[in-house]
Amino acid sequence: MLTGYSTKLQVQFIKQGKQVVAYSPALDISTCGKTTAQARQRFQELARIFIKEIVNAGTAEDVLSELGWVKHAKQKNWVPPAVASSNVGIRMPVTV
Repeated sequence: MLTGYSTKLQVQFIKQGKQVVAYSPALDISTCGKTTAQARQRFQELARIFIKEIVNAGTAEDVLSELGWVKHAKQKNWVPPAVASSNVGIRMPVTV
């Protein structure tokens, strides 16, 4: 069972046209807004709803484990996976 505590998640903000997409690999969820601030606010609400729903469904341990979260036995809390990012070079065809 999950108890109340706070954690920080890495969230990526990606500008797509006139929208900003907020995506977190730790929960594999995303949302968007007209600004980064709006996308952040919507993401926080979505994350709360997501966690509440998996807790209410009784699937929190399964879902978080599948997403790479680790449960610390002593503190009885969950720690999100470390998300690393780096630039990867790829070759792309050029159209003329």
